[in-house]
Amino acid sequence: MKKALFIGGTGTISTAITARIANDPGWELTLLNRGSHSDEVPAGVRQIHADIADEADVARKLEGMQWDCVCDFIGFEPAQVERDWRLFRGRTAQYMYISSASAYQKPPQSPYITEQTLLENPFWAYSRAKIACEGFLFGKWREEGFPVTVIRPSHTYGDRSVPVGVHGDKGSWQVLRRMLDGKPVIIHGDGCSQWTLTHNSDFARGFVGLMGNPQAIGEAFQITSDETLTWDQIHEAIADALGVGLKPYHVASEFLDAAGPYDFRGGLIGDKARTVLFDNAKLKRLVPGMKTGMPFAQGVRKTVAYILAHPELQVPDPDFDAWCDRLIDKLERVKAEMLAKD
Repeated sequence: MKKALFIGGTGTISTAITARIANDPGWELTLLNRGSHSDEVPAGVRQIHADIADEADVARKLEGMQWDCVCDFIGFEPAQVERDWRLFRGRTAQYMYISSASAYQKPPQSPYITEQTLLENPFWAYSRAKIACEGFLFGKWREEGFPVTVIRPSHTYGDRSVPVGVHGDKGSWQVLRRMLDGKPVIIHGDGCSQWTLTHNSDFARGFVGLMGNPQAIGEAFQITSDETLTWDQIHEAIADALGVGLKPYHVASEFLDAAGPYDFRGGLIGDKARTVLFDNAKLKRLVPGMKTGMPFAQGVRKTVAYILAHPELQVPDPDFDAWCDRLIDKLERVKAEMLAKD
Protein backbone atom coordinates (compact mmCIF):
# COMPACT_ATOMS: atom_id res chain seq x y z
CA MET A 1 0.00 0.00 0.00
CA LYS A 2 1.30 3.46 -0.93
CA LYS A 3 1.55 6.21 1.67
CA ALA A 4 0.44 9.80 1.05
CA LEU A 5 0.80 12.89 3.22
CA PHE A 6 -1.44 15.90 2.59
CA ILE A 7 -0.44 19.27 4.03
CA GLY A 8 -3.87 20.76 4.67
CA GLY A 9 -6.47 18.37 3.32
CA THR A 10 -9.69 20.11 4.39
CA GLY A 11 -10.01 22.96 1.86
CA THR A 12 -12.24 23.24 -1.22
CA ILE A 13 -9.92 21.26 -3.47
CA SER A 14 -8.28 18.97 -0.93
CA THR A 15 -11.52 17.87 0.76
CA ALA A 16 -12.68 16.14 -2.41
CA ILE A 17 -9.27 14.55 -2.95
CA THR A 18 -9.16 13.38 0.67
CA ALA A 19 -12.60 11.80 0.29
CA ARG A 20 -11.57 10.02 -2.91
CA ILE A 21 -8.27 8.72 -1.50
CA ALA A 22 -10.00 7.58 1.72
CA ASN A 23 -11.99 5.09 -0.39
CA ASP A 24 -8.97 3.91 -2.38
CA PRO A 25 -7.55 0.64 -0.97
CA GLY A 26 -4.24 1.34 -2.67
CA TRP A 27 -3.44 4.37 -0.50
CA GLU A 28 -2.89 5.05 3.18
CA LEU A 29 -3.53 8.76 3.78
CA THR A 30 -2.28 11.05 6.54
CA LEU A 31 -3.27 14.71 6.93
CA LEU A 32 -0.87 17.21 8.47
CA ASN A 33 -2.78 20.23 9.73
CA ARG A 34 -3.85 22.05 12.88
CA GLY A 35 -6.90 19.84 13.36
CA SER A 36 -9.46 22.63 13.21
CA HIS A 37 -11.71 20.55 10.91
CA SER A 38 -11.05 17.10 12.36
CA ASP A 39 -14.76 16.31 12.50
CA GLU A 40 -14.90 16.51 8.69
CA VAL A 41 -12.08 14.02 8.07
CA PRO A 42 -13.25 10.65 6.68
CA ALA A 43 -12.86 7.53 8.78
CA GLY A 44 -9.59 5.70 8.25
CA VAL A 45 -7.58 8.84 7.47
CA ARG A 46 -4.74 9.42 9.92
CA GLN A 47 -4.02 12.90 11.27
CA ILE A 48 -0.90 14.60 12.55
CA HIS A 49 -1.78 17.84 14.30
CA ALA A 50 0.88 20.47 13.72
CA ASP A 51 1.36 23.91 12.25
CA ILE A 52 3.39 23.45 9.06
CA ALA A 53 4.90 26.90 9.70
CA ASP A 54 6.66 25.43 12.76
CA GLU A 55 9.29 23.60 10.76
CA ALA A 56 11.21 22.22 13.74
CA ASP A 57 8.08 20.73 15.34
CA VAL A 58 6.96 19.20 12.05
CA ALA A 59 10.41 17.72 11.47
CA ARG A 60 10.26 16.05 14.88
CA LYS A 61 6.77 14.63 14.33
CA LEU A 62 7.67 13.25 10.89
CA GLU A 63 11.06 11.86 11.91
CA GLY A 64 11.79 8.51 10.28
CA MET A 65 8.74 8.58 8.01
CA GLN A 66 8.88 8.04 4.26
CA TRP A 67 6.16 8.83 1.72
CA ASP A 68 5.24 7.81 -1.78
CA CYS A 69 3.52 11.16 -2.29
CA VAL A 70 3.45 14.45 -0.38
CA CYS A 71 0.89 17.07 -1.47
CA ASP A 72 0.96 20.70 -0.31
CA PHE A 73 -2.40 22.46 -0.66
CA ILE A 74 -1.51 25.59 1.35
CA GLY A 75 1.78 26.78 -0.10
CA PHE A 76 1.48 30.33 -1.44
CA GLU A 77 4.94 31.90 -1.01
CA PRO A 78 8.45 30.78 -2.08
CA ALA A 79 9.57 30.55 1.55
CA GLN A 80 6.87 27.95 2.17
CA VAL A 81 7.93 25.64 -0.65
CA GLU A 82 11.57 26.11 0.34
CA ARG A 83 10.56 24.83 3.79
CA ASP A 84 8.81 21.84 2.19
CA TRP A 85 11.92 21.08 0.16
CA ARG A 86 13.99 21.01 3.34
CA LEU A 87 11.45 18.78 5.11
CA PHE A 88 10.81 16.26 2.33
CA ARG A 89 13.89 15.99 0.08
CA GLY A 90 15.00 12.39 0.14
CA ARG A 91 11.81 11.41 1.99
CA THR A 92 9.19 11.24 -0.75
CA ALA A 93 8.98 9.72 -4.20
CA GLN A 94 6.75 12.60 -5.35
CA TYR A 95 5.99 16.12 -4.13
CA MET A 96 2.82 17.65 -5.59
CA TYR A 97 2.39 21.42 -5.46
CA ILE A 98 -0.88 23.26 -6.05
CA SER A 99 -0.10 26.30 -8.18
CA SER A 100 -2.74 28.26 -10.11
CA ALA A 101 -3.93 28.71 -13.68
CA SER A 102 -4.01 32.44 -12.92
CA ALA A 103 -0.23 32.25 -13.33
CA TYR A 104 -0.65 31.99 -17.10
CA GLN A 105 0.06 35.06 -19.20
CA LYS A 106 -2.33 37.97 -18.70
CA PRO A 107 -3.53 39.31 -21.01
CA PRO A 108 -3.07 36.06 -22.96
CA GLN A 109 -1.70 36.10 -26.49
CA SER A 110 -4.19 33.32 -27.17
CA PRO A 111 -7.23 32.15 -25.19
CA TYR A 112 -6.19 28.53 -25.79
CA ILE A 113 -4.18 27.48 -22.74
CA THR A 114 -1.79 24.55 -22.46
CA GLU A 115 0.91 23.81 -19.91
CA GLN A 116 3.39 25.45 -22.30
CA THR A 117 1.63 28.82 -22.14
CA LEU A 118 3.93 31.52 -20.75
CA LEU A 119 3.66 32.24 -17.00
CA GLU A 120 3.31 35.99 -16.52
CA ASN A 121 0.75 37.99 -14.55
CA PRO A 122 1.61 41.65 -13.88
CA PHE A 123 -1.83 42.29 -12.34
CA TRP A 124 -1.90 39.88 -9.39
CA ALA A 125 0.75 39.40 -6.69
CA TYR A 126 -0.86 36.06 -5.73
CA SER A 127 -0.14 34.69 -9.20
CA ARG A 128 3.41 36.03 -9.28
CA ALA A 129 4.11 34.30 -5.96
CA LYS A 130 2.82 31.02 -7.42
CA ILE A 131 5.11 31.51 -10.44
CA ALA A 132 8.07 32.03 -8.09
CA CYS A 133 7.16 28.86 -6.16
CA GLU A 134 7.09 26.87 -9.39
CA GLY A 135 10.44 28.35 -10.39
CA PHE A 136 12.07 27.25 -7.15
CA LEU A 137 10.65 23.72 -7.29
CA PHE A 138 11.51 23.08 -10.93
CA GLY A 139 14.97 24.46 -10.21
CA LYS A 140 15.42 21.82 -7.51
CA TRP A 141 14.12 19.18 -9.94
CA ARG A 142 16.74 20.14 -12.51
CA GLU A 143 19.57 20.57 -9.99
CA GLU A 144 19.07 17.52 -7.77
CA GLY A 145 16.08 15.54 -8.98
CA PHE A 146 13.61 16.74 -6.35
CA PRO A 147 10.50 14.83 -7.56
CA VAL A 148 8.06 17.70 -8.09
CA THR A 149 4.72 17.62 -9.91
CA VAL A 150 2.99 20.98 -10.30
CA ILE A 151 -0.80 21.22 -10.59
CA ARG A 152 -2.50 24.32 -11.98
CA PRO A 153 -6.21 24.44 -11.11
CA SER A 154 -8.44 27.16 -12.45
CA HIS A 155 -11.74 28.10 -10.74
CA THR A 156 -12.58 25.02 -8.64
CA TYR A 157 -15.68 24.99 -6.41
CA GLY A 158 -17.39 22.65 -3.98
CA ASP A 159 -20.42 22.55 -1.70
CA ARG A 160 -19.69 25.55 0.52
CA SER A 161 -19.49 28.48 -1.89
CA VAL A 162 -20.99 29.44 -5.26
CA PRO A 163 -18.39 30.82 -7.72
CA VAL A 164 -19.13 34.33 -9.02
CA GLY A 165 -16.96 36.99 -10.61
CA VAL A 166 -17.85 40.07 -8.53
CA HIS A 167 -18.35 39.78 -4.77
CA GLY A 168 -17.37 41.48 -1.55
CA ASP A 169 -14.96 40.58 1.23
CA LYS A 170 -17.33 38.05 2.83
CA GLY A 171 -17.79 35.75 -0.13
CA SER A 172 -20.50 35.11 -2.67
CA TRP A 173 -23.62 34.71 -0.52
CA GLN A 174 -24.65 38.36 -0.87
CA VAL A 175 -24.74 37.93 -4.66
CA LEU A 176 -27.18 35.05 -4.22
CA ARG A 177 -29.16 37.15 -1.73
CA ARG A 178 -29.48 39.90 -4.34
CA MET A 179 -30.82 37.36 -6.82
CA LEU A 180 -33.35 36.11 -4.27
CA ASP A 181 -34.38 39.70 -3.50
CA GLY A 182 -34.90 40.48 -7.19
CA LYS A 183 -32.05 43.00 -7.27
CA PRO A 184 -29.73 43.52 -10.25
CA VAL A 185 -26.48 41.59 -10.05
CA ILE A 186 -23.21 43.10 -11.26
CA ILE A 187 -21.45 41.00 -13.91
CA HIS A 188 -18.05 42.17 -15.09
CA GLY A 189 -17.59 43.11 -18.74
CA ASP A 190 -20.39 42.39 -21.17
CA GLY A 191 -21.03 38.95 -19.70
CA CYS A 192 -19.78 37.26 -22.87
CA SER A 193 -16.20 36.41 -21.91
CA GLN A 194 -15.77 32.67 -21.43
CA TRP A 195 -14.74 30.94 -18.23
CA THR A 196 -14.20 27.42 -16.90
CA LEU A 197 -15.59 26.21 -13.59
CA THR A 198 -14.54 22.81 -12.23
CA HIS A 199 -16.35 20.86 -9.53
CA ASN A 200 -13.93 19.60 -6.89
CA SER A 201 -15.05 15.99 -7.41
CA ASP A 202 -13.92 16.19 -11.05
CA PHE A 203 -10.65 17.84 -10.04
CA ALA A 204 -10.03 15.04 -7.54
CA ARG A 205 -10.39 12.42 -10.29
CA GLY A 206 -7.54 13.93 -12.29
CA PHE A 207 -5.37 14.68 -9.26
CA VAL A 208 -5.52 11.16 -7.85
CA GLY A 209 -4.64 9.79 -11.27
CA LEU A 210 -1.35 11.72 -11.10
CA MET A 211 -0.49 10.63 -7.56
CA GLY A 212 2.27 8.05 -7.58
CA ASN A 213 2.56 8.31 -11.35
CA PRO A 214 6.26 8.36 -12.29
CA GLN A 215 5.50 9.99 -15.63
CA ALA A 216 4.20 13.05 -13.76
CA ILE A 217 7.56 13.80 -12.11
CA GLY A 218 9.16 17.02 -13.32
CA GLU A 219 5.97 18.08 -15.11
CA ALA A 220 3.12 20.59 -14.73
CA PHE A 221 -0.53 19.76 -15.37
CA GLN A 222 -3.69 21.79 -15.51
CA ILE A 223 -6.85 20.08 -14.27
CA THR A 224 -10.09 21.74 -15.33
CA SER A 225 -13.52 20.93 -16.68
CA ASP A 226 -13.92 20.64 -20.45
CA GLU A 227 -17.05 22.81 -20.22
CA THR A 228 -16.72 26.51 -20.99
CA LEU A 229 -19.48 29.03 -20.23
CA THR A 230 -19.95 32.76 -20.54
CA TRP A 231 -20.30 34.74 -17.33
CA ASP A 232 -23.92 35.46 -18.23
CA GLN A 233 -24.53 31.71 -18.55
CA ILE A 234 -22.82 31.11 -15.21
CA HIS A 235 -25.05 33.62 -13.43
CA GLU A 236 -28.14 32.31 -15.20
CA ALA A 237 -27.36 28.80 -13.95
CA ILE A 238 -27.02 30.14 -10.39
CA ALA A 239 -30.34 31.97 -10.65
CA ASP A 240 -31.99 28.83 -12.05
CA ALA A 241 -30.67 26.83 -9.09
CA LEU A 242 -32.23 29.41 -6.77
CA GLY A 243 -35.50 29.29 -8.71
CA VAL A 244 -35.45 33.00 -9.60
CA GLY A 245 -34.91 35.17 -12.64
CA LEU A 246 -31.60 36.93 -13.26
CA LYS A 247 -31.29 40.70 -13.58
CA PRO A 248 -27.77 41.17 -14.98
CA TYR A 249 -26.04 44.54 -14.77
CA HIS A 250 -22.86 44.70 -16.84
CA VAL A 251 -19.96 46.91 -15.74
CA ALA A 252 -16.47 47.07 -17.28
CA SER A 253 -13.83 45.30 -15.19
CA GLU A 254 -11.50 48.31 -15.34
CA PHE A 255 -14.30 50.52 -14.02
CA LEU A 256 -15.04 48.11 -11.17
CA ASP A 257 -11.39 48.12 -10.16
CA ALA A 258 -11.19 51.92 -10.29
CA ALA A 259 -14.48 52.42 -8.43
CA GLY A 260 -13.27 50.65 -5.29
CA PRO A 261 -13.17 50.01 -2.40
CA TYR A 262 -12.73 46.41 -3.54
CA ASP A 263 -9.55 45.28 -5.26
CA PHE A 264 -10.66 43.71 -8.53
CA ARG A 265 -7.36 44.27 -10.30
CA GLY A 266 -5.98 40.81 -9.64
CA GLY A 267 -9.14 38.74 -9.54
CA LEU A 268 -10.76 40.34 -12.59
CA ILE A 269 -8.22 42.11 -14.81
CA GLY A 270 -5.58 39.55 -13.89
CA ASP A 271 -7.87 36.55 -14.17
CA LYS A 272 -11.66 36.27 -14.57
CA ALA A 273 -12.13 39.05 -17.14
CA ARG A 274 -10.09 37.11 -19.70
CA THR A 275 -11.49 34.34 -21.87
CA VAL A 276 -9.48 31.15 -21.31
CA LEU A 277 -10.01 27.76 -22.97
CA PHE A 278 -8.04 24.98 -21.31
CA ASP A 279 -6.58 22.04 -23.20
CA ASN A 280 -6.38 19.02 -20.84
CA ALA A 281 -4.80 16.66 -23.37
CA LYS A 282 -1.60 16.29 -21.35
CA LEU A 283 -3.51 15.18 -18.26
CA LYS A 284 -5.63 12.74 -20.25
CA ARG A 285 -2.55 11.08 -21.73
CA LEU A 286 -1.38 10.12 -18.23
CA VAL A 287 -4.78 9.43 -16.68
CA PRO A 288 -6.63 7.05 -19.04
CA GLY A 289 -10.37 7.57 -19.10
CA MET A 290 -10.12 10.96 -17.42
CA LYS A 291 -13.23 13.03 -18.01
CA THR A 292 -15.20 15.55 -16.00
CA GLY A 293 -18.74 14.47 -15.26
CA MET A 294 -20.25 17.41 -13.35
CA PRO A 295 -21.61 20.12 -15.67
CA PHE A 296 -21.96 23.46 -13.91
CA ALA A 297 -25.75 23.51 -14.10
CA GLN A 298 -25.76 20.27 -12.09
CA GLY A 299 -22.89 21.15 -9.76
CA VAL A 300 -24.26 24.57 -8.82
CA ARG A 301 -27.65 23.05 -7.92
CA LYS A 302 -25.82 20.76 -5.52
CA THR A 303 -23.89 23.70 -4.06
CA VAL A 304 -26.93 25.96 -3.73
CA ALA A 305 -28.92 23.20 -2.02
CA TYR A 306 -26.09 22.66 0.48
CA ILE A 307 -25.75 26.37 1.27
CA LEU A 308 -29.51 26.85 1.70
CA ALA A 309 -29.51 23.91 4.13
CA HIS A 310 -26.61 25.41 6.17
CA PRO A 311 -27.44 28.90 7.47
CA GLU A 312 -23.92 29.33 8.82
CA LEU A 313 -22.72 29.60 5.21
CA GLN A 314 -25.16 32.41 4.44
CA VAL A 315 -22.84 35.21 5.51
CA PRO A 316 -24.42 38.62 4.85
CA ASP A 317 -22.33 41.45 3.43
CA PRO A 318 -24.38 44.65 3.79
CA ASP A 319 -21.45 46.86 2.79
CA PHE A 320 -21.07 45.09 -0.54
CA ASP A 321 -24.82 45.13 -1.09
CA ALA A 322 -24.98 48.89 -0.48
CA TRP A 323 -21.96 49.44 -2.74
CA CYS A 324 -23.67 47.58 -5.58
CA ASP A 325 -26.81 49.69 -5.12
CA ARG A 326 -24.83 52.95 -5.12
CA LEU A 327 -22.77 52.00 -8.16
CA ILE A 328 -25.77 50.94 -10.20
CA ASP A 329 -27.70 54.06 -9.17
CA LYS A 330 -24.86 56.38 -10.17
CA LEU A 331 -24.34 54.67 -13.52
CA GLU A 332 -28.04 54.86 -14.26
CA ARG A 333 -28.12 58.57 -13.41
CA VAL A 334 -25.15 59.25 -15.68
CA LYS A 335 -26.86 57.30 -18.44
CA ALA A 336 -30.06 59.33 -17.97
CA GLU A 337 -28.10 62.60 -18.04
CA MET A 338 -26.35 61.63 -21.26
CA LEU A 339 -29.62 60.66 -22.90
CA ALA A 340 -31.22 63.93 -21.76
CA LYS A 341 -28.43 65.95 -23.39
CA ASP A 342 -28.98 64.16 -26.67
